[in-house]
Amino acid sequence: VQLQASGGGLVQPGGSLRLSCVGSGFRLDEYTMIWFRQAPGKEREGVACDSSSAGITRYADSVQGRFTISRDNPKNTVFLQLDVLQPGDTARYYCAKGRRREIGCSHYSGGSQYRYYESSGQGTQVTVSS
Repeated sequence: VQLQASGGGLVQPGGSLRLSCVGSGFRLDEYTMIWFRQAPGKEREGVACDSSSAGITRYADSVQGRFTISRDNPKNTVFLQLDVLQPGDTARYYCAKGRRREIGCSHYSGGSQYRYYESSGQGTQVTVSS
């Protein structure tokens, strides 16, 4: 299983970015997909979850209304649209898949996230600064 995130960059406050994550070695449409981020000195934070099979989408309070998760299953790709970016959104962003098909969004934001979702690759850096 490989997950390769891209699309990050330097953006001014209020700006937008669209992150992409291409998966290989599995069928994306069979799994819940999440995005999480980690900033230096801070804990990992789950920001969005999409469980298409259950028709569930979840967002962290800190990004609700500004970020949108979506997917293109035929292309095995999940996206994260970031709008109205703030300096507090500065972090490295990663995508991850549920470790098993039956895993939904219940654990995407908790401290035990790593037990339920797997990631790979270096993520993509988002820096929000004027």
